Amino acid sequence: MHLSYQKYPMTIFACLVWSLLTLIIVFANIIGPVRVFFGLPIVLFIPGYMLVYALFPGKKTDEGIDIIERIALSLGLSLAIVPLIGLGLNYTPWGINLTPIILSLELFIFCLASIAIYRWYQLPSSKRFIISIDIKFPKHENNIDKALTIILAASIIIAASLLIYVIITPKTGEKFTEFYLLGSKGIADDYPQNLTTNDTANVIIGIVNHEYKQMNYTIELWLVNQSYGYNESSGQNETTYYQAWFLDSLSTNLDHTPIDIEIEWQPQWEKNYTLSINRTGDFKLLFLLYKNQTQTYDKNINYQSLANQKFDSEKTDAYRSLHLWINVI
Repeated sequence: MHLSYQKYPMTIFACLVWSLLTLIIVFANIIGPVRVFFGLPIVLFIPGYMLVYALFPGKKTDEGIDIIERIALSLGLSLAIVPLIGLGLNYTPWGINLTPIILSLELFIFCLASIAIYRWYQLPSSKRFIISIDIKFPKHENNIDKALTIILAASIIIAASLLIYVIITPKTGEKFTEFYLLGSKGIADDYPQNLTTNDTANVIIGIVNHEYKQMNYTIELWLVNQSYGYNESSGQNETTYYQAWFLDSLSTNLDHTPIDIEIEWQPQWEKNYTLSINRTGDFKLLFLLYKNQTQTYDKNINYQSLANQKFDSEKTDAYRSLHLWINVI
């Protein structure tokens, strides 16, 4: 069986249809494996293929290239063209964002496709580059040849299936939790530093879950009186904890929030928390984040004996920690 297309540049038309489908998928905000499957050729192959086709619309001759060279050049040129388009966009008012990138690539592809089609039709039909597929089935085969043919065909199918699976299967990114403190004005500034006894101050505690699963968070607030200095007997810098007062505990259950750099960042959970301290001194106000429920502590009790276990960075089982230094008079 012999398949060929001599009247139309079918590969160009196929690339244009693929490009249009990708554009529709992007503007329809279809995400996931479908976008990855259609988007990869737009980045890795089609731009270079259009350029190669515009330069070499004819068959393999002294001045032309064969199909292997055409594919290799298409891949290499695509890897060069796409970053250059991104670099150019960086100096425009639109910047490097999804919409200007996809529109620039589509414009590049369609312009080069028009040139390639024009040059292809200018050539005699006998000299035009066409895709020709010859499929021949041997009439006489022994059992070994048949088995090898079946194994080869199965290997190709398995390899293609694995490639498609790797491309369309969503990748799990880094798992982490955003844990942050903001001042009373909702910015990373204007934190309470000097208070009087039983005076009140506000901070905003925030969490964003990027753990790819639902999480049950617990936040413990501790008021710690400590010093940090050099221990001559051990020859190391050490932290000495004098007092550790438990202040409060907060809990929340949050679903996973995907990371999307194309949209403005939004908080997932924030708590406007009011502080009130009834002791005087210089304290370290600790906010400890745990991935699960923790044991219950009583307020107004000094848990100094637990301080090393709770607060030491090498011993604690807290997932994240934040702190503020506060002077209370």
